[in-house]
Amino acid sequence: YNRVWIPDNEEVWQSAEITKNYKAGDCFLIVQLEDGTELNYPVDPAALPPLRNPDILVGENDLTALSYLHDPAVLHN
Repeated sequence: YNRVWIPDNEEVWQSAEITKNYKAGDCFLIVQLEDGTELNYPVDPAALPPLRNPDILVGENDLTALSYLHDPAVLHN
């Protein structure tokens, strides 16, 4: 039950929590958005969505301290 960033047309990236285990070969991730909406998010197994950093790292001054360093993590921080 990891949290990930999924692309969003309005907000660029949206945080979501994976609510069902992903198995290799699955075409969808079952995720729940922060507003409680459940979504079947289509994925390419070669390009899964980026993982979200733990809340304790939000607002970190030194970006090299982030567990995951990618566009959505930098923008959120």
